[in-house]
Amino acid sequence: MTDRPFEPADELANLGRRLRQAVEVQGILRDGRGFPSGSDTAPVAGPSASGPPPRGPDTSGPAPPEPPAPETAAPPSTAPEPAARVAPASGADLSAAPVLHSWQADPAGSTSLGELHDNYAQCQRCPLGEGRTKFVFGVGNPKATVVFVGEAPGRDEDLQGEPFVGRAGKLLDKILEAIEWQRSDVYIANILKCRPPGNRNPEAGEIAACEPILRRQIELIRPVILCTLGSFAAKTLLGTTQGISKLRGRLHDYRGIPVVPTYHPAALLRNPNWKRPTWEDVQMLQKEHDRLVEPV
Repeated sequence: MTDRPFEPADELANLGRRLRQAVEVQGILRDGRGFPSGSDTAPVAGPSASGPPPRGPDTSGPAPPEPPAPETAAPPSTAPEPAARVAPASGADLSAAPVLHSWQADPAGSTSLGELHDNYAQCQRCPLGEGRTKFVFGVGNPKATVVFVGEAPGRDEDLQGEPFVGRAGKLLDKILEAIEWQRSDVYIANILKCRPPGNRNPEAGEIAACEPILRRQIELIRPVILCTLGSFAAKTLLGTTQGISKLRGRLHDYRGIPVVPTYHPAALLRNPNWKRPTWEDVQMLQKEHDRLVEPV
């Protein structure tokens, strides 16, 4: 006999089995895995499975603990990378829409009356363009020192494409002759370039669409004085809500140019009592005009 304590072989085998079973159950409880891949033993369903885990081969010692499963790398993302932002060029106007028709452009870009006319002869800036017969641009001396501005074309103007050619136009010719001016000496235009249906009053949207064209006409002609004919012309150029009876009889200003408001010739045909104040306005127009163009 020796001094080493006696440990029977079967007791060591039983101890090894219990340790191995404890390790296997611990792994199942921890991550729900069965036996390692490649084992011939069926996987254990979990802590609620009936019966003890299958018995492995006998060993003379405890089985080593099961190595942890290797971590699986996350699959690479397939989402596209966000596109890089490109800064706009300095001073670029990103809100400007492409110009498909010449009448969509800014009238200020026209460099002559002929170019301005051609750019807007097919104008569709407002619904009036759909029903017109002819575009009524303006007529007269392109270097005139005085410009007469009316309201809108009537029936005769729509047919002929020229402002003030009907009864009101003939009366305007007589007014000019009374102060020794000819139609060819002055320039005549309207706020609107197309006839409103039934000769109704111009609407705000129509005036807003057409007024830039008239403004460019005046800029290109560069008159020394303006004469507005009727309430709508005076209100539009002077930016006021006052009627013609309150505006007439005195000088006003449009972008640095003196303005003489007076009655529309068509109104004089309806009310002859307005002919005398109109004559007074025209005399004031002539006097101021001659003062402005008098050689220094």
